[in-house]
Amino acid sequence: MNNATLKKLSEMLGISISTVSRALKDHPDISDKTKLRVRELADALDYEPNTNAIHLRTSKNNLFGLIVPSVANFFYDSFIAAVEEECRKSGYTLLILQSGDDSRSEQDSVKLCRQNRVAGVFTCLTSGNTNIDLYKKLKNTGVPVIFFDKVPDDNEEIKVCMADAGSAIIAAGTIVEKNKKKLLALFGNPGLSITKKREKAFLEVTGNNLQVLVHHVDNPEEAKAVTAAALQQQPDSLFCMSDEILTGAMKAVLEAGLKVPDDIAVITISNGFIPKLYHPDITYVETSGYKLGKLAFTTMMENIAGDQAPKELIVESVLVPGGSI
Repeated sequence: MNNATLKKLSEMLGISISTVSRALKDHPDISDKTKLRVRELADALDYEPNTNAIHLRTSKNNLFGLIVPSVANFFYDSFIAAVEEECRKSGYTLLILQSGDDSRSEQDSVKLCRQNRVAGVFTCLTSGNTNIDLYKKLKNTGVPVIFFDKVPDDNEEIKVCMADAGSAIIAAGTIVEKNKKKLLALFGNPGLSITKKREKAFLEVTGNNLQVLVHHVDNPEEAKAVTAAALQQQPDSLFCMSDEILTGAMKAVLEAGLKVPDDIAVITISNGFIPKLYHPDITYVETSGYKLGKLAFTTMMENIAGDQAPKELIVESVLVPGGSI
């Protein structure tokens, strides 16, 4: 543990604590000779300023909080990477908290952000969470909150999202173009705005063009079980709303001995990593966590600079063809 303090530097150099502090800050009233002595000793002892004390004194903090369901999810992993890159460039550090997609853990994470007096919070809501009172209280203390990916319906918030409706429209249009007749469509938690947007847009495109078997699942295990049961109805195509759902659904497809795309065509909405783990590659509509992270950070800095108006910003999606449909 580093025990170097301003007091210790002061005692070793035989000068006042205030002189040491001003020398480290390159104050013009301190001679170059004294500054050099102070810096050399500080370097030798690995002195680091007490950031907590500085924050309590100045009410400023260069720490952002980021609350995410899971860092193991490739979409969120790339989102975190983008935000962390921008933080380093701008002199901020990042406190990364996993909610485990559990509302109680999410609440604890919000409280931890408040206790650490973060400069701002990036957050993705847990499945089924519609209560954002804790975030509103955080905003009322002057801490900006940027919701990303899974966002609230509240129009008074700042949100950055993928083109949820647009990505669903691209996927549905691709299926219709292939003249499929019976589709198994797997969506996420029906209470989330991301699910509502994707499902509504998707079904508007498929319309009466084909028979659609719609199911909602919360995790890969549910996706596997639902898919295994639905395969008894012999769908000729499968749509998955996310990577998590895709992994579960594909386990059921492979365990059933079905060949893609001969027996069943597959398309998903994805960050791009998971679809390439299968053969053939799964055709997907790209939703880039990296691009979303860059947009989220830019939006946060604009908020800190004074642009605090509620808004919803969108990153557009594109179709990435594979051999699965």
